[in-house]
Amino acid sequence: MSIGVKKVLQNTPNKRKVPSIMFQGTGSGVGKSLITAGFCRLLQQRGVRVAPFKSQNMALNAGVTADGLEMGRAQILQAEAACLAPDVRMNPILLKPQGQSRSQLVRLGRVTGTYSAREYYTLSSENLAIASAAYDSLSSEYDFMVLEGAGSPAEINLQGTDIVNMRMAQYAGSRVFVVGDIDRGGVFAWLKGTYDLVPDAARSLIHGFLINKFRGDVSLLQPGIEMFADLVPVPIQGVIPWLRLSLEEEDSQDLASDTDKGDASLRVGVVRLPHISNFSDFAPLKAMTQVRLTYLHHPAELAECDLIILPGSKHSLHDLDFLQRSGFATSLQALAGRVPIMGICGGLQMLGERLEDPHGVEGEPGAAEGLGLLPLTTVMGNGKTLRKGVWCGAGQWSGQMISGYEMHVGRTSVGSGVEQLSVDNLCLWDRRKRVFGTYLHGFFETTTNLAALGKLLHLPLQAVDYRIEKERQLDLLAKTLEEHCDIDAMLEGLL
Repeated sequence: MSIGVKKVLQNTPNKRKVPSIMFQGTGSGVGKSLITAGFCRLLQQRGVRVAPFKSQNMALNAGVTADGLEMGRAQILQAEAACLAPDVRMNPILLKPQGQSRSQLVRLGRVTGTYSAREYYTLSSENLAIASAAYDSLSSEYDFMVLEGAGSPAEINLQGTDIVNMRMAQYAGSRVFVVGDIDRGGVFAWLKGTYDLVPDAARSLIHGFLINKFRGDVSLLQPGIEMFADLVPVPIQGVIPWLRLSLEEEDSQDLASDTDKGDASLRVGVVRLPHISNFSDFAPLKAMTQVRLTYLHHPAELAECDLIILPGSKHSLHDLDFLQRSGFATSLQALAGRVPIMGICGGLQMLGERLEDPHGVEGEPGAAEGLGLLPLTTVMGNGKTLRKGVWCGAGQWSGQMISGYEMHVGRTSVGSGVEQLSVDNLCLWDRRKRVFGTYLHGFFETTTNLAALGKLLHLPLQAVDYRIEKERQLDLLAKTLEEHCDIDAMLEGLL
């Protein structure tokens, strides 16, 4: 058990029942994370000291706190919605899938090991204790908590080891609202099935349902809502319309290309790697009116792009093998010098000459030749770099400040023939091949970074301050929830 975990367990204050609500779902990707963020902003606007909490998150989108600890990006967004600095107690358990049914376990911001699903479930009691202590510690500092569940509480095969849905709701004494996605179809069946399959002892915690992502005339749904009321003794508390937001997605299955920006002047293509991670990096691009963001599934799509990005990866060797087998590698090599190519973190590593994982940090031990577009060699090690900050530029970027965060296990050696655009080799550039690589996540979030990159690549990247755009969208989300949910009924007696 790490020092950070022991500290939280030892310093947990006496429990104080803090009013709370919890959003669970009929499945993954129904909108729990954004609704949680929206409610945090809504309550913050009402003057409530509120904090988010998700005991266990399984995601490949993670970020780094100011004190160099790792947590889920969804909870970082929720913290921002509550106008708080991200705190790992908001997401004490983070699971990062690595493939082959194994996941990296992060407890209170620090990696503790890699486990199979079966191995992980043997730790459920220990993880619940950590999550409960983190909740007690965090909630003691606020007047209201907004919790998020994971997947569905109706997964009956997992209820015995649950630490994130009904068991956490029972511990916190939370009022539960179940979210269903009507855009997928069959929402009433999803909602009733979830209600029927949760444990009898937990069913009384469900105080309402929310129908999310509705398109069209809500009056046409009203007969179904009335019939549902005859079947389930819990009301539908809101029908939330479908919103086009550029806030970061939680799940990779939610990744979607921009299909309604046909007149955009700049097409940015992100290679859809099998183990893509930190795709939250691209939310700022989706917020730009002149950018059409496309996730690329076939090498033939590369030639249509004005900028090609190799994203981060949770299994760089496997994804490098995918690039070789699929034909992406050959096509990328042929396009070098003609179309700008950018690699971020794992993408940077794959752009190099060689990638080695002698200890099997990301899976089975192995090594492979990279794409050879940058003179780099990366060796995976057991230590993980976690840094957030602002760094001095170098070379063409001398005098500029570059911001973002590092989160990787590889150590990269840089050869000759490449220009270093920042200290610590965080940004590298081959002018002849028009290849740019960086270890920094969150690169597109600041106008300074965007202006420097646009000038370097000779691309008209719009200098949008994503932080301002994110605030606008969080306000819109809160306003939408206010207008389409019965907030007073949901919060009655809690405030």
